[in-house]
Amino acid sequence: MLIQTSLPLIEQMALERETENQRFVEELKTMNSEEVDAKVQQLNTAVEPQINCTQCGNCCKSLMVNVTNEEADNAATHLEITREEFDTRYLEKGSHELMIMNRMPCAFLSNNACTIYEHRFAGCREFPALHLPHFTRRLFTVMMHYNRCPIIFNVVEALKTETSFLPNLPE
Repeated sequence: MLIQTSLPLIEQMALERETENQRFVEELKTMNSEEVDAKVQQLNTAVEPQINCTQCGNCCKSLMVNVTNEEADNAATHLEITREEFDTRYLEKGSHELMIMNRMPCAFLSNNACTIYEHRFAGCREFPALHLPHFTRRLFTVMMHYNRCPIIFNVVEALKTETSFLPNLPE
């Protein structure tokens, strides 16, 4: 399997494959979700070790990350600042206790690496979340990141092959 890591090329290919990917998403929705999960997890296990996230860091440059109270407390303690100072510096608060990081790229990104890696938030730990079940329920989110995450891009492209998807059917 040829692994693509060039972000400009991934973005270009994503644009070129937009219609194809819409068809693929619709096809995936008709498949057995447990079988799709197994294939995605197997492909992720093969692809992820071949990609050095610190050469990219694109997720940290472009994702809106939710933060829980517990995560904010943990990060503030690690940074040796008060929780109030952490909130003021790093969080945007919405309704229903929703909190997100207040800037992109992430304030904790330095040289494509996380400066609070051991204390990073659940959304960061889970991304790109291909190891999680219910892949076909998360297709909107997965495809939203297809053009910005080399792991997602390569897994989806390999999944097309694994599922015998025919990309060039006439419209």
